[in-house]
Parts: sequence; structure tokens; C-alpha cells
Amino acid sequence: MPDAHLAEPPPAAATRPYPLDPLSLEEIGAATALVTAEKNLGPAHRFAMVRLEEPGKAEIKAGGALPRLAFLLVLDRGSGDTFEGIVDLTAGVVSSWKRLPFDAAPYGQAPVMIEEFFRCEAVVKADAGWRAAMHRRGLTDEDIERVQVDPFSSGFFNNEFERGHRVVRAVSYYRENLKDNGYAHPIEGVVAVVDLVADKVVDLVDEAEIVPIPKKKRNYDLASQGPLRTDVKPLDIVQPQGPSFSVDGWKVAWQNWHFRVGFTPREGLVLYELGYQDGEKLRPIIYRASVTEMVVPYADPTANHYWKTAFDAGEYGLGKLANALELGCDCLGNIHYFDIPFADDAGAPFVMKNAVCMHEEDYGILWKHYEFRNETFEVRRSRRLVISFFATVGNYDYGFYWYLYQDGTIQLEAKLSGIIQTAAVAPGKPYPWGGMVDEGLGGPTHQHFFNARLHMDLDGGGNTVTEHEFLPRPWGKDNPYGNVFDTTSKTLARELDAARIADGVTGRYWKISNPNAANSVGKPTGYKMSFPPSPLMLAQEGSSVRRRGGFATKHVWVTQYDPAEKYASGDYPNLNAGGGGLPAYIQANRNIENEDIVVWHSFGHTHVCKPEDFPVMPVEYAGFMLKPNGFFAGNVAMDLPAGRNEHSVDHRAATGGGCCA
Repeated sequence: MPDAHLAEPPPAAATRPYPLDPLSLEEIGAATALVTAEKNLGPAHRFAMVRLEEPGKAEIKAGGALPRLAFLLVLDRGSGDTFEGIVDLTAGVVSSWKRLPFDAAPYGQAPVMIEEFFRCEAVVKADAGWRAAMHRRGLTDEDIERVQVDPFSSGFFNNEFERGHRVVRAVSYYRENLKDNGYAHPIEGVVAVVDLVADKVVDLVDEAEIVPIPKKKRNYDLASQGPLRTDVKPLDIVQPQGPSFSVDGWKVAWQNWHFRVGFTPREGLVLYELGYQDGEKLRPIIYRASVTEMVVPYADPTANHYWKTAFDAGEYGLGKLANALELGCDCLGNIHYFDIPFADDAGAPFVMKNAVCMHEEDYGILWKHYEFRNETFEVRRSRRLVISFFATVGNYDYGFYWYLYQDGTIQLEAKLSGIIQTAAVAPGKPYPWGGMVDEGLGGPTHQHFFNARLHMDLDGGGNTVTEHEFLPRPWGKDNPYGNVFDTTSKTLARELDAARIADGVTGRYWKISNPNAANSVGKPTGYKMSFPPSPLMLAQEGSSVRRRGGFATKHVWVTQYDPAEKYASGDYPNLNAGGGGLPAYIQANRNIENEDIVVWHSFGHTHVCKPEDFPVMPVEYAGFMLKPNGFFAGNVAMDLPAGRNEHSVDHRAATGGGCCA
């Protein structure tokens, strides 16, 4: 919630901001004030999104002064009308203003706003039908006041109350105490549909069969855990000389890496102009990198769950739900935090304090060799720079970690934690739609899919993607011992050719290269995309979630850059009938060979719930790497100095041994 992030506003910038810097508090205030005045906005208007309207890559590379533009998404909660606006802050005018056609197919809505979470609960608890459903399940009026009501994006199933309407579905959880973990006590068979414009329940599911509410407490706060471990000794990260990175506003330099930090309400953390200093030359690699969408489809067809298909970026906003990170808890070591200027639902500027964390961490051995013939022993430890943020979307918590390595590797890792969705299970009955996590408590099987958007800029020119795999060569004169296998290669020339699926058997991988730049062996400079086995969406063709989350049906997509194509699921997935986003983008079938391209990667996790996932699930990991592949002339980490960690201790005796160089 915004209050948790409040901080003193930073001083106004003394110099003109870089074109990709996030809007400042002053700019946010100016943009909302201009729109409010020019469009006669009143107390019913809400600002669902305020962010920088970014200039294009070509505009920035051309140099010169560029206008500062703000994008605003404004909702009239009295009428339900939604508007997109562009404010030219340099000229001090509203340069664009249009009403969105959400009342016509394929529909859509602005993301659910924080104030609507609270309003939904109030509407539900005031509804006589819902209260009657609670009474039927044995709850008193006093109990009802403690019930936790969770607003949940509705999905889209072509119901009349969904078409062109701003609704959420609400499920409920019993709590004996307001501090209890409500997800241990789901109230099955009751779902309220709330119209957030009319402020009323427009549909109510109250199933005749009553499933008892699980009453066993499964709280996760420290005081509820009983005896704690007593054998955990401190493990401190010590950097007596400070970190190796430098920060100038939103610009960062670390170990030959250079980039800029950004942040948007939908995506959260964005990295811009990521490049590597290779000798005298700063070589660009990625112009813009972010996670534009994620979807979580559930595999339980019952009333409380079949519609749960949360698009956590497009329907809520990962950036809007970012955590205020805690020093010494979320991040360890010598930390640099980025405070993010933001707008609340009323358009008032505030600071999201400690929203982005940056620090260094040890990552084991980077390279090593011991030559026994001449006693030459060299080893270097790997260090990586971590740039991260965490978002809490209802019951789940997601961390997004970008790692930069000293050998030129780039990695994105998503960390999944929080509390699973739960279902009440009648005594003595099985739960066929997932796994049991406790007595009378099931966890529906579900999937998590993320999509990373990588606007490539490898060596600053047109880029091409090629697909490679390893195949055994048949026995023959050129393979007399049967040991030969080949590496195949094909160029993905057009967009429809480049919606691709991984194959672990053949080791299929993709290489992004610049055909206009030759490496030290005369080949195009390149980076390889590498990722572990990752699921794809299992929902049936024709299902609602598959139409709306089509990006999760392929691992890799490549598009020719278009500034209008920002998000894997399209602009407004909330209450949208589907068909937009990446499957629609590629229908143009544009040329993607030696072009300004965007590589989109879908990755995720299929979660079959188990007792170990409750009350809070240990972190699950998903992600990918980009590794230099013919980009450099050799191992660029050879120039690392040798070093010994002076704080390391031989537990057997306080003496050292061996050497690092």
C-alpha cells in the first residue's frame, strides 16, 4: 500500500533529466494537475497509471533535447469511462486525450486499483445475499466482520456482467482473529461478483452443498512458530571498502557494465541501455529489458477457482505493488536502494521507498585451473551485481532479480513465494484438482508464466536471431565410430517463423547476433539465450485463459520493434476477451532479419501443491540467461585480480592454507 512507502521527497533535480529517467515527483504532480485542469476532472476520477512516455531508441541515439512526456490512464469511477492521456511537460499542455472503447469487443479495463481492494470488501460485506451465505455456513455477524474478502480479477467468460463492465470476483476466508492467516480457512462455494462502478454485488454463487470451513490455524508470524532453532550463527556480508559499483542518479557502472535503472507501474523494474565496456569501446547489448506480463491459470473447475487467471502485471501492476525492502532482510551487504517517485490512485505524488535494491554477492568459482606439471594454480571467484524488486500480489510474492556477471553473462531470475490459493475439502473426500496441504485443506494445481521483453541492441545495429540444435550424425564414412553429432542452424527470418518452443532432447537454443559486426574469428558477434526446461500453458485450445494468455504457448517470440507493442498480453488484459498481445503482433509477419528486434521469452513453473508449501511456500525459481557467444575475443574475466577473502576461517584451526594465485 502507498502509505508503507512514504518518505521525504527528494530535492528537485538541478539538471535536465535524462530522457529515460522516471518521472520526478514534481513532474508527476504537474502532469496530474494539467490533466485535472484541462479536462475538468472531479473527485470521482482516479489515476490508474502515471508513468514516463518513453522516447524511442532512434530518437535518443539521434541526440538533442527531447520533450518530457507523461502517460496517464484515468478512470471516471462514476461512469466507468477510461481515458488515455499524454502530457507534454516541456510545453505544459495535454497533447493527447482519448476515451478507450472498453464497451465494445474485445472489451478490457484499466488495472484494479488499490482503493478498489478495500471498496470491494465493504460492498461484499454490505450485501444481504452474501451475509446470508455466511450465516448458512455457521458464521455470526461478529464472525463476518473478521472475514477476509479477497478481490480477484474476474477473467473473461463472456458473461453479461463482464462485457464492458468493471467487475472483480471476491472469495472469502474465515479468521478467528484479524491477524490469522485467512488462507488456512477458505469459505468454499461462495463467490461474489462486484461491480466497482455501481458499488454493488451483481452476481452471487452460493452453492447448496456446504463444505465445512477448515478451522486449524496455520499462522506464519514469528510468535506463532513455537520453539525456534538455536544453532543459527550470524552470517555477515562484509565489504569494508564499500561496493564496487558507482551510481549517478539512475545511471550505474559496475565492473565494465553500464546501464540505467527505470521503473513503471505495470512492469516494475526496467533496465535501459545495458552495455559492456570492452577495452576502449562501450558495446551496447540490450536497449530495454523488463518483465511485461505474468499469468497464473488454475486447474480446478469448481466455482471458487475455475475463473482464477490472474494477469498480475496487466490486471494489477507489479510496480504498483512493489515492497518497501528491508535492510539486512531482503538484501544483504552494502546496499544501494532506489526510491521510486509514484502517483497514488488520486494522482498525488509520493515516494515508494526502497523499491529497488542493488548489491553485489559472491557466486562461487568463476574460473580455475591447477597445472600439476609446473605447480601453476590460478582461481578467481565469481561476483555478480544484483538489481531486484519484490511485488506482493494478493497471496503471492514475486521477486525479480537481474544478475550481471563478470564474464559478460546476463541473467533474470524470478523467485516465487508467498501463500498458495487454497480450497476447503469435505472430511473423508479426496481433492481431485491438486494436492492436500493439511487436514481439510487443498491447494489447486496451477501454473505461473512470466514474459520478459528484451529490446535488443547488440553492437548497436540490426540484429538477427538464429535457432540451433544438436543432432546425431548417421553412421557412415564421415562418422565411422558413431561419435559425431552436428549443430544445426537456421535463421528466423519472419515473425511467424519465430514463435518457437524449446526442445531439451536436441538442446535447442537461440542466438541473437549482429550480422554487421564481425568478431575475432570473422563471425557475427552474438549472445546465446539459455534456459532450463520450462512448461508451456496446458489449458485447452479455445479456453478463455489460452485466448487471453497466448504468450505462454511459446517459449520464444521475435518481433520487429514497434513502440506500440509494449506488453506480451496486450495493453489491457483485465476483462479482455483475448486474442491480443504477441499472437496478434506476429500476424503482420514482418521481416526480423538484420532489423531492430524485440526478443520475448516466456518461462514459468507448474505447481502441484504439497504440505511443504504451507503456510508460506519456500522460494521456487524460474528464469533464463543470456551468455556471450562469439561476442568477445576471449574470456573477459581473465583480467580479474587474484584475491583471498581475509575473513574466511579454517574451522579446524585459525590458520590459512593454499593460495589463490
